[in-house]
Amino acid sequence: MIFVTGGAGFIGSNFILDYLSRHDEHVLNIDKLTYAGNPYNLGSLDGDARYHFVQADVADHAKIAELFSRHRPRAILHFAAESHVDRSIHSPGEFIHTNVNGTFNLLEVARHYWSDLEAQQRQEFRFLHVSTDEVYGTLGSDDAPFSETTPYAPNSPYSASKAASDHLVRAYHHTYGLPTLTTNCSNNYGPYHFPEKLIPLVILNALDGKPLPIYGDGQQIRDWLFVGDHCTAIREVLARGVPGETYNIGGWNEKANLDVVRTLCDMLDELKPKAAGSYRDQITFVQDRPGHDRRYAIDARKLERELGWKPAETFETGIAKTVRWYLDNPQWVANVRSGGYLKWLELQYGGKEKS
Repeated sequence: MIFVTGGAGFIGSNFILDYLSRHDEHVLNIDKLTYAGNPYNLGSLDGDARYHFVQADVADHAKIAELFSRHRPRAILHFAAESHVDRSIHSPGEFIHTNVNGTFNLLEVARHYWSDLEAQQRQEFRFLHVSTDEVYGTLGSDDAPFSETTPYAPNSPYSASKAASDHLVRAYHHTYGLPTLTTNCSNNYGPYHFPEKLIPLVILNALDGKPLPIYGDGQQIRDWLFVGDHCTAIREVLARGVPGETYNIGGWNEKANLDVVRTLCDMLDELKPKAAGSYRDQITFVQDRPGHDRRYAIDARKLERELGWKPAETFETGIAKTVRWYLDNPQWVANVRSGGYLKWLELQYGGKEKS
């Protein structure tokens, strides 16, 4: 059995679906089910004897220890995290609790569990920590992409909390010998993405005739990674990564936010045209968020060189799959749009339109 924390979230649920489509090994999903944890993402696994779910906080020491003792996993894949920069600006304490304290708790439980394993099991055990490129800070327009040796320089409470968790994982390998693996990925997109993030927010707001909010001038650049490619990379790192190593996972797709939004509008104009005009007419520039990083870019050559991985999707093929998924799954959209989600959008974007 493997443990997956945060498996009801966007990337975690995609990973579980991908993993069980290729393996017969059992998966235990540990998720607190906060606002972005959606069990409906995994509805297709209902009745599948290989899939197990426990609602729990990764910072709950007694519960996590009991799960390790009862289920005896060969690996833990740690996806669980508070991950939205805007939310971290409003409520940083939640990010410290989950991303720092939660990771520390998992490491402590895993360390004691691993220490008691027999020699062969100790050698095979893995703790895979899923992190972000945001720990590296921001890049200038001419700077080289982030590599695994780029110094950390986080600029938001979110990225600082993830940087802290990365450092804890590194320390547990170097101090205790715990066989850890860390991945730092670029911006993911694809099916089951909670609609507070840019791409699903734009798709759904466009279809509802609502403004498409763009921070500042929209020229913030991100490297876009299709979530299916991310899942493939994580499987490779779990299977063949070297303990103690970090692997950057990127899509080689640097795009300005405004260009991404315009691409989405053009695709929707073709697939689901409005009665009059273009979806581009709904683009609205709003006040930039504090400390907004200007550019992220990932150098993923180490992963390709050492493990043979590279993304299968271009941005054009991945975004086409993503838009079609949202158009083809209106019931998922209806289920995820809770009252809390609508209140958050009002808190974040209400009254921010610029003249």
